[in-house]
Amino acid sequence: MILSRYTAKHILNAAVSVPDEELFELPEKVLQFGTGVMLRGLPDYFIDKANRQGIFNGRVVVVKSTAQGDSSAFERQDGLYTHCIRGIENGRLIEENSINASISRVLHAGEDWKEVLECAHNPHLAIIVSNTTEVGIELVNDDIRQYPPKSFPGKLLAFLYERFRAFAGSEQSGMVIVPTEMIPDNGDKLQAIVFELAHLNGLEDSFIEWLERCNRFCNSLVDRIVSGKPETETLERLEASFGYTDQLLIVSEPHGFWAIEGNDDVKTILSFSKVDKGVVIEPSIELYRELKLRLLNGTHTFACGLAFLSGFETVKQCMDDETLSPYITELMLEEIAMAIPYPVAQQVANDYARDVVSRFRNSYLNHQWLSIALQYSSKFRKRCIPLIQTYYERHHAVPEAMALGFAAYLCFTRPVTKKENQFFGEFNGLPYLLQDEEAAVFYRRWTRLTTAALVQEVLQDDQYWGTDLGLLPGFGKAVLEKLNLLLAGEVREAIRLHANA
Repeated sequence: MILSRYTAKHILNAAVSVPDEELFELPEKVLQFGTGVMLRGLPDYFIDKANRQGIFNGRVVVVKSTAQGDSSAFERQDGLYTHCIRGIENGRLIEENSINASISRVLHAGEDWKEVLECAHNPHLAIIVSNTTEVGIELVNDDIRQYPPKSFPGKLLAFLYERFRAFAGSEQSGMVIVPTEMIPDNGDKLQAIVFELAHLNGLEDSFIEWLERCNRFCNSLVDRIVSGKPETETLERLEASFGYTDQLLIVSEPHGFWAIEGNDDVKTILSFSKVDKGVVIEPSIELYRELKLRLLNGTHTFACGLAFLSGFETVKQCMDDETLSPYITELMLEEIAMAIPYPVAQQVANDYARDVVSRFRNSYLNHQWLSIALQYSSKFRKRCIPLIQTYYERHHAVPEAMALGFAAYLCFTRPVTKKENQFFGEFNGLPYLLQDEEAAVFYRRWTRLTTAALVQEVLQDDQYWGTDLGLLPGFGKAVLEKLNLLLAGEVREAIRLHANA
């Protein structure tokens, strides 16, 4: 049978925790932009956990903003999905399974925009959460009167404007807005864009005053490896043990951390924070952000191209490999931990890095490198470029592991074919889709430039990187040497030469 609200009543299985029927009647308190596994594996996990304990008592209405991906499973399963937590925590094996009932419904922005705006009239709604990837929080000259606006900030502003009008600008109608996109100061940046759009759309001063005075945009970071649906064999085994099928099943590690920048008022509204020490609400989250952004996300981004070109599909496979595992460990401990652009004690960075290495080795996670490579260029710019710069400032030498990661990024993002408006790379004769904002730029570059000229042009693109990487002594030469090996298919030779340098 297929998991749904009806079939959940008939699941009598100690292997999985089933939600009580009254949870389905809770009011919608959260508007969530995004259906991705990170949101379902962390914020929605905390909300469901709190609901089960009778604390938060609210559900999530989800807005699907893009046309990519099929959300019909949410309708068939009444928003329910199984969350399997697997791994080692404090020396103890964790194997937990629960049916998450936090999502009430999923609305498509393109088809259901009227229903999305109707949510603004809900007096119970108090929180907005988002994860639209790093490129979602960008300023676009958007008309918020479109159905719907093009950009995520445009959609958010249109919703807030509807909220303002629905409640006549009352102070109590303001929202707590918590973006989880992995960019520095995500709340501050989103707020600045929303205010800019309000002015561009000529909205009245009274609304802008309400927007500033009654709404709180909170910087936040999420830290949990959520691999999504496992491979077919594992999924079939899990479904057989549960007694139902689930197209939305996700697997995550036990570690779950959500740091939110806020005051006591924010804590009161985000009352789900009371049920798990993994939710931290503090006046500043900068230290947490830098450790996670650089050591976990930065390592992922530096390594994903090289790992994929080495023939590995998942992070765990790399950590089991005698060639890739030492590279990833060295990259993290000897270069990234030494170049975090924030004052952090070296021992704190090293301890965090070793914990991340252990998490990467989690045998239960099917964390795909191709998923990590989504919007590769944007992630590299925001996560990795500051590390390269800081390493040079502190050590006045080429960070060789980072240079190899940069070369692999260039090799991975080399479009071989173009079909309509999509670009594809190629590995072992098989195409892979380049879901990257710079794919068209790279297609033009690889078509007209030699490899040496391409490396030079990319490094000197200060408009994109925010700095001229060509000025870093020896970096261009190191990247070119490594890239030539990768283009020749000598991926392991490039890693071996790096290890022996």
